[in-house]
Amino acid sequence: MSRGLNLRQIEAFKAVIEFGTVSRAAEMLNVSQPAVSKLLTHIEQDTGLKLFDRRRGRLAATPQGMRLYGEIERIFAGVQQVKSAVDVIRREEQGFLLVGVLPALSGAFIQRATMGFLERHPNVSCSIQSMGSQWVADSVLTRKLDVGLVSSRIDNPSLVTESLLAEPLLCVMPIGHKLERHAVIRPEHLDGTPFVSFNVDSYTGQKIAGIFQRFGVRANIVLTANVTPTVCQFVAAGLGVSLVHPLFLAGIEDAVVARPFEPATMFDFLLCYARDARNATLIADFVRATKTVAARHASPLTDQVDLGHSSVGTSL
Repeated sequence: MSRGLNLRQIEAFKAVIEFGTVSRAAEMLNVSQPAVSKLLTHIEQDTGLKLFDRRRGRLAATPQGMRLYGEIERIFAGVQQVKSAVDVIRREEQGFLLVGVLPALSGAFIQRATMGFLERHPNVSCSIQSMGSQWVADSVLTRKLDVGLVSSRIDNPSLVTESLLAEPLLCVMPIGHKLERHAVIRPEHLDGTPFVSFNVDSYTGQKIAGIFQRFGVRANIVLTANVTPTVCQFVAAGLGVSLVHPLFLAGIEDAVVARPFEPATMFDFLLCYARDARNATLIADFVRATKTVAARHASPLTDQVDLGHSSVGTSL
C-alpha cells in the first residue's frame, strides 16, 4: 500500500541532493546511513518517480529528481520566510536588536557604539553581524536585520538612510615615518611610497584608486586587504602608509600618525533601517548612540590632525 510523503523523507532527499552523499546527509540529519537509504527508497516508492541513478555505489540525481528538488526548495524558501517573520515578531516582543555592519567598522567602533546603546537599554539583547554593504542593505530590507551600517549609496524607498559621519580621508603612517614631518600630505608625497591599500572592489579601494589615477600617482602598493583592521595593523607595523576614514582608526589611535590629506576626499557612512520598522524606538536609540560615538571619536582625531598643520610630529 502506498504511503503518503512525510517530512523526514523530504528532508533526507533534500540533504542528499545538497550534500552529495548519503553519508554526509546522514551526518547533517544526525541519523544513520541505513536510515537515510531507507527514506530514499520509500520516497521513490511513494512517488513512483526515479529520483536517483546509482552508479558505482554513488547516487546521482535524475532529471525527475532535480525537478522535485526545485519544488521542495521553493517550499522550504517559503517556510524560511515564515521563520524570519517569527524572528522579527519575537525580537519586537522581547527587546532584541539585530545589527549589520560592514567589516570596516566591525571592530572597536561598533563595540563602543553598541556598549553605549546597551548602557541605556540593559534589558535589550543585541546581535552583531559583519557582512558587505550590499548584503547588509538586503538583510535590512528583508527584515533579517533591524539596522545596518554601510558605505555604499542606497536608493530604495523602503529604506531610511542617515549619514553617520562625513569626513575627509586621512593619511595614516607608522610613527616615525619620513612623511610625518609634513603638516599636510598631498598626492605627490604618495608617489612611489609603499602603500597599504584596500581591495579595489571595495568602496574605499575605489576611492583610493580614483585619487591615484586623477593625480598621476605612481602607486607602490605593497599589500591589499579587504578589512580595515588588517590595513591599519600593517600600517602600524611599518609596512607603508594608507588613506582611511577617521572611524577606521578606532582602537589603534596610539599606534599610528595621522595627517590631513589634500585635496580633501570626503567619505561617509550610512545608517539604514526599514521605513516601517515596528521596533522604531530601539532603532532610533541605536542610531542616536552610534552617531554620538562617531562624533566623539572623530572630534579628538580632527583636533590632533589640525594641530599637524602647525606642529610637526603630532601623532594620534
